[in-house]
Formats: sequence, structure tokens, C-alpha cells
Amino acid sequence: MKTKHRRKLLSSEDLLGSTFNMAEDSCEGQPDQPDEEMTVPVIGPPLGSTLLLPGQTLDDGPAYRQTLDVRQHKDIDMISETSEGMDDSVISSVIDKFGFMHSDNNEYSGVDNIDTDILRRRESKWLEMFSNWDRYMMRSYNKVRDRCRKGIPTSVRATAWLHLCGAKFHMNQPENKYTYRKLCHTRCDERWISDIEKDLHRNFPTHEMFGGAYERIGQEELFNVLKAYSVKHPADGYCQAQAPIAALLLMNMPAESAFWCLVSLCDKYIPGYYSVRMEAIHLDGDILFGLLKKVSPGVHKHLKSQGIDPILYMTEWFLCIFSRSLPWSSVLRIWDMFFCEGVKVLFRVGLVLLKFSLPQNVRKKCPSMCETLSVLKNLPEHVCREDFLIPEVLKLNITEDDMEREHRKQLAKRRRQQNT
Repeated sequence: MKTKHRRKLLSSEDLLGSTFNMAEDSCEGQPDQPDEEMTVPVIGPPLGSTLLLPGQTLDDGPAYRQTLDVRQHKDIDMISETSEGMDDSVISSVIDKFGFMHSDNNEYSGVDNIDTDILRRRESKWLEMFSNWDRYMMRSYNKVRDRCRKGIPTSVRATAWLHLCGAKFHMNQPENKYTYRKLCHTRCDERWISDIEKDLHRNFPTHEMFGGAYERIGQEELFNVLKAYSVKHPADGYCQAQAPIAALLLMNMPAESAFWCLVSLCDKYIPGYYSVRMEAIHLDGDILFGLLKKVSPGVHKHLKSQGIDPILYMTEWFLCIFSRSLPWSSVLRIWDMFFCEGVKVLFRVGLVLLKFSLPQNVRKKCPSMCETLSVLKNLPEHVCREDFLIPEVLKLNITEDDMEREHRKQLAKRRRQQNT
């Protein structure tokens, strides 16, 4: 079998090593900079896990999704301020509306508050949809999508997410009544337990639920959700990137609901993201790069000329669904759309970030991979703000047909490589 032209898929450990080596190579002859500025975070799954879809064997090759659409016909019956680090010297009593602690109350917290009357009308519309959910999803999906794009009211967000991803349907099945409780008390592989425990304090330490007054309760629930998932999916086990996703869900809903949402997201929205060789992330990275050529040819040419693989900048964005990369108000708006429209939202957000973070005047200041990756790691504040980012995502000149076409193109490319 010929392998000369076949692209190598890297494991999580390979990715970490290659990222650092490429960043170092690109910065030879550059002035010394602090190490943290050079780090390109890549979160990957632990070694030893393998993703197998139903009916698939280890010899069948990578498991890729066959469409970017999460609303497949077969699923109709089932319808029923980044907080990455905390200054050791500052523990603040100022808590914003999202539950994060700050050293002052001047932190950007999203667009101005919506008029109370408008908010109440939106809430009543969502409550009406909940009472007729199947009918809305089958006959008025565009209306549901538009309301998600406007932003789901905080008071109904948890219920909306549960309905949108199908977690509510699974929770209501009689056979699942005690599933979460049983999984929490089932023996788990010790390597997953150890990895989960190591990561508990790393997730949103400036949020009151995980580093404040409710730290013990929050971390205990986070542990239970992640453990229950690893027991339910022993082939996947635990991946570090799942922790911030589970933590975000716990900020908005009870532990059992968060668990079923996590299951739905990993199984239906981003299947294969946490497999050992990360084939799905490689695939989506190439799709993103292909779409970039249409959206911003200048940025595409710049990244290509410097040999910057998409995996070096989009891995954390997609694996963590932007929860570790953007202001919290932007994250929640993205998640509202993501739960309704699926991975296509991630592509749109990624394309907007690339287009507006690397305009021509910035590209001129990035003669090598070093400077370019630094920009993409430290995204411009104005680009990440909700009042700029979300409108640009919604008006981006890219259609669903464009995404599906690029997806099929990349799948066909991989099939050809597997047959050579």
C-alpha cells in the first residue's frame, strides 16, 4: 500500500510536541519572549481511547460524520469573559452577572440589557414553544432558529438547550430514569478518575461555582458528570477538553441535565472530536481552511504561505466550543446558536475570527508563523465582543451549501488517501 503522499494524523501528544517545535522553529532569530506568549494551547484526548461508531471495527478506518447537519430526518422522532486563569494575588468580591469574580466592576459583560418588556415577550414565546415543541421543530424550525440567533433569555436557556439537543427526550425515557445516578456509582477506570481529578481546579477558577463560595459543590458535580460520561462511553473515556464544556453546562443547569446535554453534544454534534487520533478535528480544520479561501482569500494565502496548519489555531476553539477563547457573553450567544444549528456555527465563528483578526495591516506585521500564531492566540478584544462578533457571524457570506460542499470535498479527499 502506498503511503508516500498520505497525510499523517497526529495524536494529542504529537500535536502538543509539533506545535511547540514549529513555534520555536519559526521564531529563530526573533527577540526572546516569555514562554506563555509562545504557547499555542492544544487540548487533546488521552491516549488509549478509540472512537467506534455502531457496527464499526478497528479496521474500518476513521469515523467521520457524513453531514454537518444535526437535524437529520432520522432524528425527528427524538425531538420532544473567558475565565482561563486567576491572578494568585487577587481574589475579588466583585461578581458579574455570569458568576465570574473580577478585580473591579469595569469588565465587559456583553451588550446593554434588553428592555424588560422585550425580554418578557421573548420568554413567553419560548414558553409557548416548549408546550408545542415537536410541532415547532418540524413545521417552524426557521422560527426556532431565528429566536436562538437573537439570544435565548437567561431564564429559559437551560430548558431550551435541553430541548434543542434532544437531552430532554433521553431524560424522559423510562429506562433512563436512574441512569445518571447509577453511572455516578459505577466503578470507573482509574486513569480517567485520576485525570478528571487533576483537571477540576483548572476549569474556570474565577467562577463562583468552581473557585468561589460554591467551589466544593461545583467541583463535585463536575467530577460526577465527567465520570458518568466516561463510564457510559468507556471507549472514549475522558478528554480534557470535555471539562470546560461540562462546567459551562453546570453553570446553567442541574448535574443530571448537564450530563445528558454533554452526551448529546459529544454523540451527535461533534462526534469523533475526542477520539485518540482526533480525525474529526483534522477534518473540520481542513473544512475551515477551505471555506476561508472564499471568505477571506488574503488571510488564506497568508496562513498557507507560512505553512500554518489549521490544527495549530482552531483546535481549542472547536474542542471547547469557544468556551476558553471568548468573552462569556459571546460564548453564550454562540452556544444558543450551536445547540440549534450544530457545528456549522463553529465554522462561521472561526471564519469571522480569522478574517477580522488578521486584516492586511496586521498581516504585514506578521512575517513569520510566530507572530501570526500569537495574534490568533491573543485575539483582538474588539473582534471578540458580542456586539461585533455575533452580527458578523450572522451576515457572513457563506451558505450552508458552501459548507456541505466543502465537507464532501474533504471527505472524498480522505477516501482517496485511504485507498492509495
